[in-house]
Amino acid sequence: MTEIIDLDERRARARTPIPDLTKHDTATAAPEDAVPDPREALEGAVIPSDIPGRGKTDAGRAGARHAVRLRRAVGVTQHVITHERTRTGARLMVRHSSYVAGGAGVLAKRAWDGRSAARYERMMRIAEAAGNREDAMEWEERGRAFRAARHQRRMDLLTAPQRLAKGMAVGTAATAGALLGLGALLAVAEHDPGMVIAPVVFTIDVVRWAVIICGIVWGPALWLAPWACFLGLWNLGRLRGAAPRWALPARERGDGEPITPSIVVTALRDLGIAPLRNSIKAMEDSGAAMLSPIVLAGCGVELDITLPSGSSTEEVLARRRKLAENLGRHEHEVHLSVAPAARTVRVWIADSGALDEPIGPSPLVTDPDTSADYAKGRAPWGVDLRGDAALISLYQRHMLITGLSNQGKTAAIRALALWLAHDPAVRFWIGDLKGLGDWRMFDGIAEVLIEGPTDDHVIDVTEMVEAGVEEMNRRLLAPAGTPFPPLVIIVDEAQVAYGSGAIGPDKRPYGGSKATSRYFQAVKKIHDQGRAVLVTIWEGTQDPTNENLPKRSREGNHIRSSLVLGTESQARMALGDNAIDAGAAPHKLRQGLDKGTVVVAGDGVKLAPGQPAITIRTHYIDGDEAAELADRIKDRRAGVDTRTAADSGDDKPVDHLADIGAVLGDAKRMRTDEVRQRLAERNPREYRTWTPAALTRVLDDVDAAPYKSGGVMVVSSNHVRAALDRRATDAEAYADRD
Repeated sequence: MTEIIDLDERRARARTPIPDLTKHDTATAAPEDAVPDPREALEGAVIPSDIPGRGKTDAGRAGARHAVRLRRAVGVTQHVITHERTRTGARLMVRHSSYVAGGAGVLAKRAWDGRSAARYERMMRIAEAAGNREDAMEWEERGRAFRAARHQRRMDLLTAPQRLAKGMAVGTAATAGALLGLGALLAVAEHDPGMVIAPVVFTIDVVRWAVIICGIVWGPALWLAPWACFLGLWNLGRLRGAAPRWALPARERGDGEPITPSIVVTALRDLGIAPLRNSIKAMEDSGAAMLSPIVLAGCGVELDITLPSGSSTEEVLARRRKLAENLGRHEHEVHLSVAPAARTVRVWIADSGALDEPIGPSPLVTDPDTSADYAKGRAPWGVDLRGDAALISLYQRHMLITGLSNQGKTAAIRALALWLAHDPAVRFWIGDLKGLGDWRMFDGIAEVLIEGPTDDHVIDVTEMVEAGVEEMNRRLLAPAGTPFPPLVIIVDEAQVAYGSGAIGPDKRPYGGSKATSRYFQAVKKIHDQGRAVLVTIWEGTQDPTNENLPKRSREGNHIRSSLVLGTESQARMALGDNAIDAGAAPHKLRQGLDKGTVVVAGDGVKLAPGQPAITIRTHYIDGDEAAELADRIKDRRAGVDTRTAADSGDDKPVDHLADIGAVLGDAKRMRTDEVRQRLAERNPREYRTWTPAALTRVLDDVDAAPYKSGGVMVVSSNHVRAALDRRATDAEAYADRD
């Protein structure tokens, strides 16, 4: 059995001094006094391999050095692979290889198309996919004629050797005869019989020199032929754009290059729609037949894409961002819509960066002679994506504008009001539930201007809209043909009204989105019948939801517009499902960057046939410019005493009789309903709740009671003036007594 030496024991023995045995007689030395050699003791000992020692330390160090060298090699390799020169070289190699391979593929396809009926079959499939039966039958007939001609050529090849031999014999004999005949003529002319064979000898010399020249040229031509073929394939592939985009030079793969049919088709092919990709690959012209001519349209281009069978417009519309990136554009620079033709998508592609350029000032600011016509005019709101002026008609149209906060909503709707205010006949009632002074320049233009975000302001705005309902009813009940001035009621930040919890004395809420809301009911009534008597309402609101913009309220508007929104569901509430399904996308606008850009749906703006919406970049009119316009408008209008909630809430006693005389004006008599309506307009807080009995009570006290004329109750202007005169006389007499 092999002895196992303990490590500590072995080390102890190694430290024991070894005596010099040469000084002693080994024969006489006592056995117990002999000191064994530790090296002899270690002979035959089995030392475990896992004992840490010098050998193990060297192996560890060698492994560490190997790991360092390995990491260094990996780092160097990674640096070489990721170096710009390596990537440039790789792109260069892949690009030119793709050119050659692509050129070979194009040449092979052309050869196959020339030798087979594949071209006609492909065009026939394209016509069938497009539903064009006549073109399909025409290509079928062309394919049949090609096959018949090809069959005839193949049959002619069977008799080609006999015809070739016969032709060569006849040709040789004819040539020899012609040369001998020519020689005979030369012999007669020169009086030399030897000239008979001169043409034959000359022909033989020409053939000999041709053979010599061909022999000289043949070698270099044979050497240059492969390179010429290679160069031809490379050039053909380069012209067809066979290289992948990432392998192109930086100047060619950058964004903003002009839009060409090949770029559009490639972008469609790479959308990830399998039927569309397969159809494009199967087409004779690689899908160019799907495209209409690319035409200039403002700061971009426009074209129609007719999709092949199996592809739908919804699939393309849903991949707007990917299509834009495939075209080398940002998402906001590509706008998609459904064209009138079936399976057709209309695409507008902006020049790179063009939509970030300003559009210039509003014509209202630059033209001091601006005028407006409510019935026939159109407001210059901005420009469309094609750069054309976007004009909008406001005649008898309710309007809604939505958008996220601080995106230009108030400025956009205020620009329309400033244009319309140039028509002196238009009356304005304005409720600004933000109250930061955005509408303060309308003081002196609007008959009512309420500014503030509190529940008290919501109450005032609600009562203002309800007064609009009463005005609408008065006009509806007026005799046919009675002229009325247009009345435009504007409520900015309407979500404050819909979200208010103010409760009236009758326990009905002023705000809210339910059917019990007084504000909602008043807006709904004006939507129902107001336009017929020139009473319209415009609302501006943030974050359209069912809570702060009820469905019945938003769908009652003739013009629905939206600035940038956060989600598609908000966009559908703002513009409706039809506009969004057809490609309108306010939720795709860029917050902060597309301020003032609105997507408009409705009949107030001129749209292309079949288009439910249009994108407009509105002119921005800042506060100072708006104030200057307001001053210009006030100069053209008669003075307007703008009423606010604060104005009607003072402590001054109201002179009912004087107010009645003021509203009667020069009229000989006036219906009591009209008197009450005009009183409510003059002082809404005082007279809005007046009943016919209240009016009669005031007039009875001064002996000017209403009376019936023509079947309706009227107030006599003479009676009221007489009452005012009596009161003035009595006042003077009282003053004299004092």
